[in-house]
Formats: sequence, structure tokens, C-alpha cells
Amino acid sequence: MNLNVKSKIYCNFEDKSYTMELKGKNVLVTGADGFIGSHLVERLLEEGCNVRAFCCYNSFNSLGWIDSFPKHLSKQIDIFTGDIRDPNGVRTSMENIQVVFHLAALIAIPFSYHSPDSYIDTNIKGTLNIVQAARNIPSIERVLVTSTSEVYGTAQYIPIDEKHLRQPQSPYSASKIGADCIAESFYRSFNLPVTIVRPFNTYGPRQSARAIIPTVITQLLSGKTEIQLGDLTPTRDMLYVKDTANGFVEIAKSDSLIGEDCNIATQSEISIGTLAQTLIDIINPKAIIKQDNQRIRPANSEVFRLYGSCEKIKKHTAWTQQYDLKKGLEETVAWFKRAENLNQYKVDIYNI
Repeated sequence: MNLNVKSKIYCNFEDKSYTMELKGKNVLVTGADGFIGSHLVERLLEEGCNVRAFCCYNSFNSLGWIDSFPKHLSKQIDIFTGDIRDPNGVRTSMENIQVVFHLAALIAIPFSYHSPDSYIDTNIKGTLNIVQAARNIPSIERVLVTSTSEVYGTAQYIPIDEKHLRQPQSPYSASKIGADCIAESFYRSFNLPVTIVRPFNTYGPRQSARAIIPTVITQLLSGKTEIQLGDLTPTRDMLYVKDTANGFVEIAKSDSLIGEDCNIATQSEISIGTLAQTLIDIINPKAIIKQDNQRIRPANSEVFRLYGSCEKIKKHTAWTQQYDLKKGLEETVAWFKRAENLNQYKVDIYNI
């Protein structure tokens, strides 16, 4: 069943506008300990921001990927540990903050089949906590809420622009559609300066092994010659993580994107099979691909084609793609080849 939830947020602005200067701003990054979040923290430090990193509280005092930062970087970060599902902690984390980059979420699609309640609590309620707190904090100037290309489902036309219908083909994508709608409603109801940022298929150093590129790379680098994968036919719009982080920064600077949703995409596609074979050719051309049935999504849940439009982000910001797939894969493989990085991955299990 197609659920056509149109989340285009209308705005009267038509031209590029760069009235937001991020340098010197107090910014909060939720999900800062994760893959994209940690790269965004680094990018915001380069931009000259005062960064508060919201990391998931745990008894091990682990700060995720922020623990891998060199000391001169980590010393510049104001660490806040908490739980995005807790409104009191969220409100406290946002005190004196001017710009919020909300990335904290559960994102693994297979695990959303197993534990959908946790996706509602984290992705929808967590976003509600962010926008609800932002309403009552006078210093807030911008709130960027992170969406996902998965909300579009299988492409009905290409390239997929922001007007494309929403199709909840997994509990994960349904939770992100819900979060997007909550954010949009706070713009419409309370004039909260919200922008919904929608990256396509981000990859790069630090990505979880639940994703296709780390899955292939870690198996190859561990010496496996039979690479276990699911369906090889779906296509994806692959976006290197540094381009994603730059997209967040440029979107935050653009006042003409307040009250809007905006893709970050390369406007290209590659099949999972071709992508996997490209990595095999780079690392070990003797390896072969074998299908693993437990990695195949239910037929009605699989998103078979993602091919995003980047026209809107280019119209409203100075963002351009800096990494083509070849360059991005080279940097990613080089990172994984370092023993201290590869050793953090459990190659012999299927990460859901």
C-alpha cells in the first residue's frame, strides 16, 4: 500500500541566501558519537563553532567515535551524555544553544522489524523532545532535523526530489516519516525555524557494518573469499560522508531553507552488485559474492531504487559534491585497512 504523505513545506524564498554565519555559534549535535554525527562535529569545529556533543549515556563512559578523535580536537568539544528519549536531558543539553543539528536516531532497517517500538520512542519521540525544547529556549536560531532517503521508498520517478511521495516500506522509514511530520508541524504551528535535512546513502570511515560498504570491505580485509550479501539488484545514490557533513553546514547557513526539506544527494545511482564488485576489484579480485538469505529484506519492504535530486540544495546553498565514488571508496578502504579501525568490527556476525 502506498501512503502518500506529502511533506513539502512551502516557503516564499526562491533564491540563495547566506545570512547565517556559523563561526562562533553555540551548536548542539545529537548523535555526535555516531557515524555521520562524529564527522559533522569535526566539520563544525573546522567552521569555528562552539560544539556541544550529545552522546548516548552508557556505563562504560564510551563516547563512540568521538573517542577516536585526537586530543587536540576532543578538548574543544563540550560533551553532554544523555538519552534523546528523555525530555529533561534534551532540554538541559540545549541551554544557550543557537543551532541544533539533530541526528540521534535508530537507523538499522532489519532491527526495526525486530523492535519497532524502540524506533517510535527514539526517532519520533526524540524529535518531539528536540522541537518541544527548542520552542522554549530563546537562544535557538535554527533546528536541523535529520531525515533519510528511505522515506521515499522505491523511486516512482527519478531523480527523486523533495515533492516525491512518502512510502513507509519499513518500521524504520515509518518512524522517520513521523519524525519529519512532527518537525514540519512545529514550523507550521509555532514558526519554529526548522529545516528537514534528507541525506541519501551516506558511506565512509566509521560506518556501521550493518551497511553494504563496510560489510563488503570488512569481509574482504579479514581474508574471506566468499562475500555474504543480500539482494544485489537495488540501486543507491552513494554520498561520501564528508559531502554529507558539508551539506548540513551549508543548509544551516541558508535562511531560504527555513521551513523546507532538502535532499543531500549526488543525482546518480549504482546497483548493490556493481558496488560490491567494485570493492572486490580494489581489494581482492579473486573473491566471489554469495547470497545470504537472512540479509534479504521482505519483498514489499525492499527499496529497489534510490536516485536523488540535488537541485534544491544547489539552488539554495553553495554546496557541491567534492567526492566522486572512486575517491570516496579509496579513502574508505584506506581507513578500514588500518588495524586499529578494522579491529573494531566483528566480521563473523551479521549486523542487523
